[in-house]
Amino acid sequence: MSFALYIAGALIFIGGLIYGAVLLEVPMQWIAVGALVTLGLACLSAVKVTRQKDSGE
Repeated sequence: MSFALYIAGALIFIGGLIYGAVLLEVPMQWIAVGALVTLGLACLSAVKVTRQKDSGE
């Protein structure tokens, strides 16, 4: 799978979490912190899964 597909999925997931947090009246600064942490974890995970293996030559 491609890196862009992972990030697109992560953005949809984060959007859903933000929507739920707004409905629960969570303070905006905590919504922003949660979104940034989740995006960072998604990027790390996407890079780990989609990186090319070294040939070792």
